[in-house]
Amino acid sequence: MRFATLHDAPDSPPCLAVWRAGAWRRIEGCRDFLDWLRLPDAERSARLMQLGAPIAPFAYAPPIRVPPSVRDFYAFEAHVRNARRARGYDAPPPEWYAAPAFYFSNPACLVGHEQPVRKPPDTDALDFELELAVIIGRAGGDWSLQEAESAIAGFTLLNDWSARDIQRREMRVGLGPAKAKDFATSLGPWVVTPDALEAYRMPDPARGSRWGIRLTARVNGQTITQGLASEMHWTFAELIAHASRNTRLQVGDVIGSGTVGGGCLLEYPDGTYPWLQPGDVVELEAEGIGVLRNSVV
Repeated sequence: MRFATLHDAPDSPPCLAVWRAGAWRRIEGCRDFLDWLRLPDAERSARLMQLGAPIAPFAYAPPIRVPPSVRDFYAFEAHVRNARRARGYDAPPPEWYAAPAFYFSNPACLVGHEQPVRKPPDTDALDFELELAVIIGRAGGDWSLQEAESAIAGFTLLNDWSARDIQRREMRVGLGPAKAKDFATSLGPWVVTPDALEAYRMPDPARGSRWGIRLTARVNGQTITQGLASEMHWTFAELIAHASRNTRLQVGDVIGSGTVGGGCLLEYPDGTYPWLQPGDVVELEAEGIGVLRNSVV
């Protein structure tokens, strides 16, 4: 199934819709995908039987407007190598291969499909990041790989907007990115459930499934990179299991894959692609999911 959080009029409150018979149809009583995940299974089935007439989206909101948390991982080896090479290093550190690495992003700064992203006035190095993300569908902790994979409620695209000059200054402190990432994270355009992506699943009982979903990034119509989600060094099951260790994940938590190799401007230090400016349009695309589009203002 495919779910979108949308507005059907300029001043309307957000509502959750499901794609049925070639159109979006409102699910009564749900403002976003998080409301849906919190319903008992029997109630979900009942609401799917009570769908109304098609509705036309006026605007899209993030699938989950304010998730409990956003953990963004660093799971593509090619991206790690490229990003570190831009800073003068040869390879990922040994610790990167020992356990998945992530940082916490700001759940309150999510941006939906076709919504503008404001360039922070104090950066001259605005960047995008092409990522796949999953949304957690049940609460729990200390999960096995099998439990972690079964907790995936849906897939979506994530754009981890980054102010690289601010990030460089912050990282020298040794505490990780803060204001360099705090201003915007795009999520969308909608959520697709795992069963609808079964054709892309590559089962691996030892480490969890990989997903052969092709991912593409474009700026102003020009393709910057293409890659496969299956190229992640760590699987989503491994990311989720690691995130759940010694804590509890909540319904609606967002887990980002990290950037696809070549999936951001930082990875092209030769100046092939300039930093983003107001007026630029960034499109992220995933097979089986759709296109997440934002303009810089």
